[in-house]
Amino acid sequence: MISGRKISSDTWWGYFFSLPFILTFAIFISYPLILSVKLSFLDINILQPEKARFVGIGNYVEALKDPLFWRSIFNVLYNQAIFIALSFVIALFLAVLLKEIRWGGSFFRTVYFLPVITSITVAMIMLEYLANPAGPIQTLLVQFGWIREGVFWTFSEWLPMPVLAVFNSWKWFGIQMIIFLGGLYAINPELYEAAAIDGAGWWRRLFSISLPQLKPQILFVLTVNLINGMQMFTEVFMNFDLYGGPYHAALTPVMYLYALGFDKNEMGYAATIGLLLAVVISILTFVQWKLLNRKGES
Repeated sequence: MISGRKISSDTWWGYFFSLPFILTFAIFISYPLILSVKLSFLDINILQPEKARFVGIGNYVEALKDPLFWRSIFNVLYNQAIFIALSFVIALFLAVLLKEIRWGGSFFRTVYFLPVITSITVAMIMLEYLANPAGPIQTLLVQFGWIREGVFWTFSEWLPMPVLAVFNSWKWFGIQMIIFLGGLYAINPELYEAAAIDGAGWWRRLFSISLPQLKPQILFVLTVNLINGMQMFTEVFMNFDLYGGPYHAALTPVMYLYALGFDKNEMGYAATIGLLLAVVISILTFVQWKLLNRKGES
């Protein structure tokens, strides 16, 4: 009986300490999600909610035919293809180097992590200075003959997403590097010693030991990058109009649903776009995990 009462008491204490998280999740996640599902079946103007009418799956049918929705999906996938590849390679390369060096590791880790803690506003001001037609980057490109003249990247039909991908790679590679570095330090040194005795070189040890052992960290980094990247908003909001510039070249799903909800006041359609984005993210995340797990097993 004493044991039973103790287990019961521990259980109640567990519920008590979990209560803040449960309430936060219910108020800020569950309720908005349920409300979004409800709104997605309505044609509702945020300024005239009393005139809302039920349209069933009409919003979903319209969204699947909406060229701007698909353009926004293409834009973020294009952006993420560049960002994930670039930031992943940089972060992994630097993590491997930092593990190998015998002095200055703490200093370099701090320097490489500084972009992560830099304010996004300050970082965007730096980007505007560096990437504008009279800035140092385009000036050097003109001098080397790689481009004929400077261009306003925010008005280009194809430059916005690559530029933002490079910017985000610089901004966030530091946190990926720290995650990879932690994984590398957790690998048993005896594996490298045994491989060295067998005559394995540096590259062989990297691909046969380091990368397979880093699989959990790689899965985590790629998944988080994909989820966050598909919800890109701040970088676009600070540089473009609500519809991603003159060619919609920087339009993202989150920016589009924001414009629908607060510019056109079509809250029902905006909720539909948000839910479809959640479905797309879920599908891509599932496919990514399956592919990586299959490669790991092989």
